[in-house]
Amino acid sequence: MGKPDAEGHGLPDLPPEWGRVVVPDDASALATEAAQVRRELRRAAGRPGGHRALALPLLVLLVAVLTTLAGLLAVTWPRANRGTDRPTPAPYAPPATLAGRALPALDLVDAGQSPVPLRGLLPAMIILVDGCPCPDRVAEAVAAAPSGVAVVTVAGGRTVTGPPPAERDVRALADPAGGLRSFLGQPARPGITTALLVGRAGVVTRVLPEVGPVEAYREDLTALAR
Repeated sequence: MGKPDAEGHGLPDLPPEWGRVVVPDDASALATEAAQVRRELRRAAGRPGGHRALALPLLVLLVAVLTTLAGLLAVTWPRANRGTDRPTPAPYAPPATLAGRALPALDLVDAGQSPVPLRGLLPAMIILVDGCPCPDRVAEAVAAAPSGVAVVTVAGGRTVTGPPPAERDVRALADPAGGLRSFLGQPARPGITTALLVGRAGVVTRVLPEVGPVEAYREDLTALAR
């Protein structure tokens, strides 16, 4: 009919001589006990000294009701939210804080699975194509890159994404260990390419969370050749 508070929600301390107190699942379960107490109260009221005899039954009834209400609230309130609490997803934040940081010494792989030190290709515009190959955006970057500045595409896993047709070569690599994406600190997003502009000294000069029209970054790309 009821159960003790098994989940650690404390109940008020009761006299030990009362024994084990069981909290009913439904407050209506006290109806029988309440009726019996009322009968005792009526009988006690007709006897001499009846008012003094009323004190203990009233106290028992009051404690029982309060214990039941407290137990029901303690047990059911947390359960109402259990399983519905979910962390609010953090909004996407452009990783602009990477500007001024040194590019880590990462070894990527080419189509033949040979290791290629990424820092050996600098200065470069490094385009992460694990979210979208976006050949048009890559071709625009290639056409805008000044002489001496490499355009490097980096795919996830070991499969190298082929470069789009262009007047100049694109160095297409893959990142099996995901080191570059980890350095960026943001997951790949479908339909989005992200790029890093890295100078000759290995320092990130700009992060493009979403590669758009070339006019938005042309000056920064040109500056890499200086």
